[in-house]
Amino acid sequence: MSVRRQCVLLGLPRSSLYYTRTPVPEEDLCLMRLIDEQYLRTPFYGSRKMTECLQRLEYEINRKRVQRLMRQMGIQALYPKKTTVPAAGHKIYPYLLRRVKIACVNQVWSTDITYVPMQRGFMYLVAIMDWYSRYVLSWRVSNTLETTFCLEALEEALEHYGVPEIFNTDQGSQFTSEAFTGRLEAAGIAISMDGRKRALDNVFIERLWRTVKYEDIYLKDYATVDELIEGLGHYFTFYDHERVHQALDYRTPWEVYREGLAA
Repeated sequence: MSVRRQCVLLGLPRSSLYYTRTPVPEEDLCLMRLIDEQYLRTPFYGSRKMTECLQRLEYEINRKRVQRLMRQMGIQALYPKKTTVPAAGHKIYPYLLRRVKIACVNQVWSTDITYVPMQRGFMYLVAIMDWYSRYVLSWRVSNTLETTFCLEALEEALEHYGVPEIFNTDQGSQFTSEAFTGRLEAAGIAISMDGRKRALDNVFIERLWRTVKYEDIYLKDYATVDELIEGLGHYFTFYDHERVHQALDYRTPWEVYREGLAA
């Protein structure tokens, strides 16, 4: 019986159950941390340039190994391409935000997944953000790249904050899945998807990842999943309610979001 089916029978969220992953070699974890840091600085670097960066740090590593680690982390170079190759059977939606003025809260929400390094392994983090206010509406962590934890974050955001006009994602299989797009369509939300490997289509949430990693994840170096969840909970509360943003005229995301609801 699959883990997902067991969770259904027990009435447990799939993302709350973590399988025991085969231990990742310490050297691989170190390399993945370095790749993650470099990726935040240069998301347009592919495996060739990543390999060169690591070799300059005197690591004996070849491109094939870097490719494997990047696949495991769920990252790839961001650059324009003329064609896309969606997951088998998954529909790709057009990008709806080109030259669109974001003028109010709940006009556009977006989501993304990022790799989270830990002392003895790694997790994945998904978040949903309101573009106008930069307010983080919901988030979840998982040790797999299954769709379930993304759906849980979506359900929480819809339950607590209503329905946006447009929901923007990348073309990751989690977001192109019928379960995810079907939930958006059922709520009457227009679906927008980034051009494949385009770095700037979902820029606000890409900036969020840089911020949360340098201000929390890298500093705390979490040892356990429970510590990670507790720590991220504190950080996102700080980010939403205390951290002022220059782009928001030195207001917090919550202040802008609240004012937008009252307008």
